[in-house]
Amino acid sequence: MPNNIHTGEAPSDDLFVKVNFPGGAISTGELAGLLEPLEQIGIHELRFGSRQQIYFYVSQTQLEDLEYVLLNQELTYEISGDSCPNIVSSYVADGIFSQSTWIREGVYKDILDSFEFVPKLKINIVDCTQSLVPYYTGNLNFITADISSYWYLHIRFPGSNIFHNWSSLVNTDDIAELSHFLEPLLTDIRVDNTAAGQQLGQHLEQLAFVSRKFLFQPITNAFVEPAFKLPYYEGFNHYHDRLWLGMYRRSETFSIALLKDICHVCLKHRIGQVYSTPWKSIIIKDIQHNTRPDWDAVLDKHRVNLRHALNELNWQTEDYDSLGLVLKQELVHQMNWLDTRTYKLCFGVKMHSKSGIWGSVILRFMMSRGKRSWFQVQHTRNFNPNSKDLITYRKRVDRDNLIHVILALCEDFYQLQGQLTSLRPTALPEPPAEEQSLPTELHQCPYCKTIYDPQWGDSTQNIPAQTAFGDLPPHYCCSVCDASISDFQAVSIVK
Repeated sequence: MPNNIHTGEAPSDDLFVKVNFPGGAISTGELAGLLEPLEQIGIHELRFGSRQQIYFYVSQTQLEDLEYVLLNQELTYEISGDSCPNIVSSYVADGIFSQSTWIREGVYKDILDSFEFVPKLKINIVDCTQSLVPYYTGNLNFITADISSYWYLHIRFPGSNIFHNWSSLVNTDDIAELSHFLEPLLTDIRVDNTAAGQQLGQHLEQLAFVSRKFLFQPITNAFVEPAFKLPYYEGFNHYHDRLWLGMYRRSETFSIALLKDICHVCLKHRIGQVYSTPWKSIIIKDIQHNTRPDWDAVLDKHRVNLRHALNELNWQTEDYDSLGLVLKQELVHQMNWLDTRTYKLCFGVKMHSKSGIWGSVILRFMMSRGKRSWFQVQHTRNFNPNSKDLITYRKRVDRDNLIHVILALCEDFYQLQGQLTSLRPTALPEPPAEEQSLPTELHQCPYCKTIYDPQWGDSTQNIPAQTAFGDLPPHYCCSVCDASISDFQAVSIVK
């Protein structure tokens, strides 16, 4: 795969460097080779991102010293940009969380090695039997089928939440080439509605079919998302005749010194890879029982705490954004104090409309005014975070009231769990009306159901409060899915 990329705007005083390790599999030798020069130029910590990449912040002076190292090691990196997102895979789950009958370590390696280009689309390569890595946060989402060596492909069109399900299965050997074939056809396109997405998807399938480059297989059973259960991904755990170790940091930062010691122990005991997860944590596999004292010594030296509560481990926050992390920490602290049960749920804090945050409950930032801010609270259908459908639970919640709404939503979820019989869907109880008022005519996006309210305007597009729908500029679009203003429909809402 080509490696050296320098994109983004001209460097400023506040820069971050993103380094891609495709599939989240990081060679301990490569990582050690990166950490040493980072420490030498004065960088003390780094982070693992939600697409299993590494990133860290640098000054302009540090960057000048660092670029030679990055180029020399042939690492795929970007400076203050993310035009080439990392390839996400469930490689990390292999052997410990996966129950697949056919996909193994060698299959992941072959797929990742077959990418001879650096993708500009988000690509997910995921085993459907695990719940650690999300299915649909990519633009090209390859999900294992029951038939050996074949995959479902679900396309999420760039900049939207509109999907097209490929009508045939894709062969393992074709994943990289099909991705390369589709990328220029999907780059810079805009899909405004489901009908347009289906039309474009069918056109793409026809082009791929007539090219005769790919070995497709008919789909006999449509893909159905299995029930979600986030595995506990931290601490020492047994598998086969070995141990694996998961490490999570509350600050989402790992010190360079800690990672250097991890690499040292890995290399000492011939552990070839460290794995990053979409939960901004790392996992080390293939630990022999008799080497446990060496690992305990590293954890003791760096005061690494293991076994955090699950209601802290089941949160997703955006990369490069500290506000979402602060909100997560506040809410987790309150939930711990209240001893809140969140089993089978996971939460996402979405501060920017285009981020790939996922979860069964989404806290979507709407606007701020002075010291106050407001969020929309949504949940996925049946609370499966791998569902493509979002349902609005509360349209506008003051930040100070978020904990109360989350507690109510958790209560509704567990009541729903108690009511479920077989697989028949049961409606979520409607939240109580906060106050009675007459219906108000507003305008709603028909695709993602986002409502434009003139009382609040739209801060994401610099629309001030008290701007009537009829006074919006013609280029206005839905702040969530980018649907055109002409698609909005009038609805009556009791506020």
